[in-house]
Amino acid sequence: MDKEILLDDLKLSLRIDVDDDDRLLNSYINAAEVYIKTAVGGDNEFWQQEDVIAIQKIAILALAGAYYDYRVALQDVMTYPINLTLNAIISQLRGKLALYEEGDSDA
Repeated sequence: MDKEILLDDLKLSLRIDVDDDDRLLNSYINAAEVYIKTAVGGDNEFWQQEDVIAIQKIAILALAGAYYDYRVALQDVMTYPINLTLNAIISQLRGKLALYEEGDSDA
Protein backbone atom coordinates (compact mmCIF):
# COMPACT_ATOMS: atom_id res chain seq x y z
CA MET A 1 0.00 0.00 0.00
CA ASP A 2 1.41 3.37 -1.03
CA LYS A 3 2.17 5.32 2.16
CA GLU A 4 2.21 8.67 0.34
CA ILE A 5 -1.32 8.11 -0.97
CA LEU A 6 -2.42 7.04 2.53
CA LEU A 7 -0.92 10.21 3.98
CA ASP A 8 -2.67 12.38 1.38
CA ASP A 9 -5.99 10.62 1.99
CA LEU A 10 -5.63 10.90 5.76
CA LYS A 11 -4.87 14.61 5.51
CA LEU A 12 -7.88 15.05 3.24
CA SER A 13 -10.17 13.21 5.65
CA LEU A 14 -8.87 15.26 8.59
CA ARG A 15 -9.02 18.49 6.55
CA ILE A 16 -5.32 19.22 7.06
CA ASP A 17 -3.80 21.50 4.43
CA VAL A 18 -0.27 21.91 5.79
CA ASP A 19 2.67 19.52 6.13
CA ASP A 20 3.48 20.37 9.75
CA ASP A 21 2.13 17.07 11.16
CA ASP A 22 3.24 14.72 8.38
CA ARG A 23 5.74 12.84 10.56
CA LEU A 24 3.12 12.37 13.26
CA LEU A 25 0.49 11.28 10.74
CA ASN A 26 2.88 8.79 9.14
CA SER A 27 3.59 7.27 12.55
CA TYR A 28 -0.17 6.96 13.14
CA ILE A 29 -0.58 5.29 9.75
CA ASN A 30 2.18 2.78 10.56
CA ALA A 31 0.75 2.08 14.02
CA ALA A 32 -2.75 1.63 12.58
CA GLU A 33 -1.52 -0.81 9.94
CA VAL A 34 0.29 -2.93 12.54
CA TYR A 35 -2.74 -2.85 14.86
CA ILE A 36 -5.13 -3.96 12.12
CA LYS A 37 -2.91 -6.74 10.80
CA THR A 38 -2.34 -8.00 14.34
CA ALA A 39 -6.05 -7.85 15.17
CA VAL A 40 -7.01 -9.79 12.04
CA GLY A 41 -4.08 -12.13 11.38
CA GLY A 42 -3.41 -13.70 8.01
CA ASP A 43 -0.42 -14.08 5.72
CA ASN A 44 1.01 -11.61 3.21
CA GLU A 45 -0.91 -13.21 0.35
CA PHE A 46 -4.21 -12.49 2.13
CA TRP A 47 -3.25 -8.83 2.63
CA GLN A 48 -2.33 -8.45 -1.06
CA GLN A 49 -5.84 -9.23 -2.35
CA GLU A 50 -7.36 -6.20 -4.06
CA ASP A 51 -10.58 -6.16 -2.03
CA VAL A 52 -8.68 -6.68 1.24
CA ILE A 53 -6.37 -3.77 0.40
CA ALA A 54 -9.39 -1.51 -0.13
CA ILE A 55 -10.96 -2.49 3.20
CA GLN A 56 -7.63 -2.25 5.01
CA LYS A 57 -7.12 1.27 3.66
CA ILE A 58 -10.42 2.44 5.16
CA ALA A 59 -9.53 0.81 8.49
CA ILE A 60 -6.11 2.47 8.52
CA LEU A 61 -7.63 5.86 7.77
CA ALA A 62 -10.27 5.41 10.48
CA LEU A 63 -7.78 4.35 13.14
CA ALA A 64 -5.01 6.80 12.22
CA GLY A 65 -7.61 9.58 12.17
CA ALA A 66 -8.80 8.56 15.62
CA TYR A 67 -5.21 8.52 16.88
CA TYR A 68 -4.81 12.08 15.58
CA ASP A 69 -8.19 13.38 16.78
CA TYR A 70 -7.97 11.85 20.24
CA ARG A 71 -4.44 12.80 21.24
CA VAL A 72 -4.86 13.01 24.97
CA ALA A 73 -3.18 14.94 27.70
CA LEU A 74 -2.88 13.46 31.13
CA GLN A 75 -6.17 13.57 32.99
CA ASP A 76 -7.55 12.35 36.27
CA VAL A 77 -10.17 10.28 34.47
CA MET A 78 -9.48 8.56 31.18
CA THR A 79 -12.25 7.76 28.72
CA TYR A 80 -11.85 5.40 25.81
CA PRO A 81 -14.20 5.95 22.90
CA ILE A 82 -15.33 2.83 21.04
CA ASN A 83 -14.51 3.08 17.36
CA LEU A 84 -17.48 1.28 15.82
CA THR A 85 -16.24 1.84 12.27
CA LEU A 86 -12.91 0.19 13.00
CA ASN A 87 -14.52 -2.69 14.92
CA ALA A 88 -16.88 -3.37 12.01
CA ILE A 89 -14.05 -3.33 9.47
CA ILE A 90 -11.87 -5.63 11.57
CA SER A 91 -14.80 -8.06 11.87
CA GLN A 92 -15.29 -7.93 8.11
CA LEU A 93 -11.59 -8.61 7.51
CA ARG A 94 -11.65 -11.52 9.97
CA GLY A 95 -14.59 -12.99 8.05
CA LYS A 96 -12.74 -12.61 4.75
CA LEU A 97 -9.67 -14.22 6.32
CA ALA A 98 -11.74 -17.22 7.47
CA LEU A 99 -13.10 -17.66 3.93
CA TYR A 100 -9.62 -17.23 2.48
CA GLU A 101 -8.17 -19.87 4.80
CA GLU A 102 -10.97 -22.28 3.83
CA GLY A 103 -10.00 -21.83 0.20
CA ASP A 104 -13.14 -19.94 -0.84
CA SER A 105 -12.34 -18.26 -4.16
CA ASP A 106 -14.80 -15.43 -3.41
CA ALA A 107 -12.94 -14.37 -0.23
